[in-house]
Amino acid sequence: MNIDGKKMKPIKAKDLLELDKNLEVVMLQCYSLPEQVIYQAGKCDYSETAIHNQTIPSPSKCGEWVVERLLSNEKGHWGPLEHPAITFSVSGYVHNVAMQARTHRVGVSFDVQSQRYTGKRVIKVASEELKPEDVFFVRPPGFYTNRYGKKYDWTQEDYQDELNWIVEGCKRYAVKYEKGMCEEHIRDYLAQAIRQNFVVSFNLRSVLHLMDLRAKMDAQLEIQALCEQLAPLLERWSPHVWKYYEEKRLHRARLSP
Repeated sequence: MNIDGKKMKPIKAKDLLELDKNLEVVMLQCYSLPEQVIYQAGKCDYSETAIHNQTIPSPSKCGEWVVERLLSNEKGHWGPLEHPAITFSVSGYVHNVAMQARTHRVGVSFDVQSQRYTGKRVIKVASEELKPEDVFFVRPPGFYTNRYGKKYDWTQEDYQDELNWIVEGCKRYAVKYEKGMCEEHIRDYLAQAIRQNFVVSFNLRSVLHLMDLRAKMDAQLEIQALCEQLAPLLERWSPHVWKYYEEKRLHRARLSP
């Protein structure tokens, strides 16, 4: 695809994060020494005596043991990774990212911003107190592709046209709200592009499962961006496991462990 005779570079997940600063992932809470508890759980499997009676190595030594004894050379002993947990606040992402993420149910817990109770932001868009792009997600102008081979230019005109439709829906919502209609009904006027915050907790194995399926290059662009923001947080939390995962599995679309 060309604009003014120039070949366009497709928008990637990292580009999206640069273009839309409303997209954010923050770590709220986590198990403080994840690789030590993974070590304890894994070591228990091979120990004659109770793990609480044994001397536990440093976090770094534990991480090295976990990779060597549980993961490397396709050992596939992922069960001990289910013990440590981490919780994130995810904000600014489009509604369908929350819906895709919520299909991951094993070892995962969600609380998602309700459209029944958060309609004031929509009314503020209608009254021009808030910009529509701060409440709704619209892909920035650029060149886009997908896994089915579609390639197209999403122009500034396309972008503005979608914003106009969004504002029109917000105005209809506001009118119905003033007439006393309930939010769970009149939200039908709103675009699916509404931003929807959520809090999500994973164990380490379950978050790597999400990365396997959603960081791969043919996943939807927006959830790839979510994975881009998760990656450095996971690296800081569990550095040895993350290094192994990044080298052996990330972006490779392998079956989840």
